[in-house]
Amino acid sequence: MAASIFPSYPPSISSKQSSYLLKSFIDWSLFNGLSVRPLQAENQNGALAVHAPVTLFPSPFPRACFEEAKAVQIWFNELYARIAADEEWLLKIVDELIEVDDFMARLYKVHLDVKKEGFVQDLSLGIFRSDYLIHVDPLSPTSPPIIHQVEFNTISVSFGGLATRVSELHRHLLRMGAYPSATANLLKQKNIPLDPSAKEIANALAAAHKAYGLGGSGRNTAILFIIQDDERNIFDQRLIEYNLLENHDIQCYRITIQQVPDLITLDPVTYALIYHPPHDDGVHMEISTAYFRSCYGPEDFHSETDWVSRTTIERSKAIKCPSVITQLAGAKKVQQVLAMEGTVERFLPDTSISTRVQNTFAAIYPLDTSSAGLAARDLALNNPEKYVLKPQREGGGNNIYRSKIPDFLKSIPESHWSSYILMELIEPPSLGNSIVRNGIITTGEVICELGIFGAVLWRNGKGLESGKGIKEIVVNEETGWLLRTKGRDSEEGGVAAGFGSVDGILLVD
Repeated sequence: MAASIFPSYPPSISSKQSSYLLKSFIDWSLFNGLSVRPLQAENQNGALAVHAPVTLFPSPFPRACFEEAKAVQIWFNELYARIAADEEWLLKIVDELIEVDDFMARLYKVHLDVKKEGFVQDLSLGIFRSDYLIHVDPLSPTSPPIIHQVEFNTISVSFGGLATRVSELHRHLLRMGAYPSATANLLKQKNIPLDPSAKEIANALAAAHKAYGLGGSGRNTAILFIIQDDERNIFDQRLIEYNLLENHDIQCYRITIQQVPDLITLDPVTYALIYHPPHDDGVHMEISTAYFRSCYGPEDFHSETDWVSRTTIERSKAIKCPSVITQLAGAKKVQQVLAMEGTVERFLPDTSISTRVQNTFAAIYPLDTSSAGLAARDLALNNPEKYVLKPQREGGGNNIYRSKIPDFLKSIPESHWSSYILMELIEPPSLGNSIVRNGIITTGEVICELGIFGAVLWRNGKGLESGKGIKEIVVNEETGWLLRTKGRDSEEGGVAAGFGSVDGILLVD
């Protein structure tokens, strides 16, 4: 474990202070939608809600690391947009995966099927999140901390809504005096930045909606959220939806991929995606933007019909967030290839930019039969304690850590090893905090993972089919942040998956 670079944390509080703080915490959270649906099987009509798992105090985070992560986000946005638009380069990588990863193969097939017909929408929207851990060189513990990228997410990035509420919660608790006065020298409002992610993600979706233009045949336009059934994290999504309605006067609808056959039709001439609200007979809404908050893993596809539905959306005129090829760009194998010398420069030739992007990379290795892959296989089998094995999957609970790696690899065909990457574990500095889950405070050692949201809207060149790249970048913004915190002993950090908590940032120098 790395030594701490932070002050003693969290602040010590008495039982009376803890009781008052917890009550204030829960009341504000429930009043302001910092909530999730409970795990209970019976929640009739979605009438129940509990506060989201959140840290009691904002976690210290180095100001320089925070600012650098925010600064490079627009370049990561452009990098992945250009990867998605360079079909020839990307599909060479995907070709290596489809023989050993059925889910990637199905996505690839959707793209190829639509490509045969020809794409009818040249605009693409990416709402991305780049995740980082703080790294302190163990051989030079007095050197400044830096950020190392854990992963880059191109589909269904979550907690942009709740992250905004967490920063507001911690500021509120400070302003109302719920934090003990003895913490005043450490907890200062100016060092707890307000997170704009809910508003800024909505702004990006609104930009795509506006770029789409008017609906045909007098139809009104709307944004469609494609969600999971029985979504527990609904309030995170609703905060973005309500921002779109209140700040942009844009209607939003929510359906699962399983509901597409009953509620969606495709205009046979214009390929407009038409939604028929089941609660309002006779209304036909043209969908400007299909925003995926699901379909990032095989568990979201229950039948062959669901894959037909995903293809229907991809065929349509609606702007996809993301398109299938943009989703493919988020494969962990792409992250590994980007870490190879000279790859980033292919897409970002300005070395002053590409160098800063590359400086965020941790050591990543393939597990294929190349010389680098064979060397990595030896590490994975014989010296696994410093590594994590990652599949081409989004969402928590999929990674294999340390001593579990050899047995896992031996349990699957060796021909499938190439669908994984081996990544050196980042050992962040020691830090303590208190996490509140279901009204119970747990205090101990924690790890904080910073995610920076970004939005990029781009127009593909006419030669998308042959990988000709981007014609125009219309929008490119850093759109806020997420801090997720988990107990140091937990190997996974997904909040929705039940491993972590949403946190706020306390900037320290």
